[in-house]
Amino acid sequence: MKDFFTIGELAKYQNISKQTLIYYDKIGLFLPAYVDPENGYRYYTAKQIDYLDTILIMKEMGFSLNEIQQHMKNYTIDTSLIALRRQLTVLEQQIAHLRLVRNRLADRCAQMESVKAFQERNQQPAVKEVSPRYLLYAPVEKPYSFREISIATKKCFSQALKDELPIYFQTGVIVPYENILQERYTEASIAFLPIEKTKKAGNIRLLPRGRVACIYHYGTYESVELSYRKLLGFCREQGFEIISDSHEFCINDYISSGDETEFITEIFFYIQTPKAPDPR
Repeated sequence: MKDFFTIGELAKYQNISKQTLIYYDKIGLFLPAYVDPENGYRYYTAKQIDYLDTILIMKEMGFSLNEIQQHMKNYTIDTSLIALRRQLTVLEQQIAHLRLVRNRLADRCAQMESVKAFQERNQQPAVKEVSPRYLLYAPVEKPYSFREISIATKKCFSQALKDELPIYFQTGVIVPYENILQERYTEASIAFLPIEKTKKAGNIRLLPRGRVACIYHYGTYESVELSYRKLLGFCREQGFEIISDSHEFCINDYISSGDETEFITEIFFYIQTPKAPDPR
């Protein structure tokens, strides 16, 4: 038809699919100027191209189709300025959130790269200073099996997503020291996610700065007994007194590998060296 564009021509000019234009028609956002009653073909005028440009530009700015539809029912320079300023605030909030996500993702990558690069050396127990860390935690229910640990971990993830908490992309557990002494190495009492300091949740505990004896366990979690025995033996040989439960941080887990033999878990106890007896 003269002076009209077919749906295919308009889609080509705008670099969008015909299905997109059909959908916009279906929801009432962008209607064709004319529909042939015999074959149902859609036709558009040149003037409508500007209208479609506005829709696509607003979509690129991050507006939803519903927001665009409501705005364009009767928009003026004043209503447009209000809408654009509001969207600018939304984008600034999204950018701030993405910066936080990027920093936590970079932290996860750095941990994995560091441990992987020195795998052989890291399999030996060592002593180090740990910095303060905050943990979003949930108790593990009896009988403290992998199932209950998984449920507690999922509770933390669910809470973090619901409340938009600044968690790091890592999981971990706390295993009571008495369980370790009784060779119940996999019976954790607490599941946690490392998190940035926040007042948006009450179930957060501070892991303090301190001196720890640590080891990196490589392989399936079922085989963690071997690393615990090595770490406990190291503490005895060095004369360290263990003064905390066991803390386990997953460096490489199901989030980053489907092969359990590639799992890497950092294990540590806070320690102190007993004071020598007063010779007097």
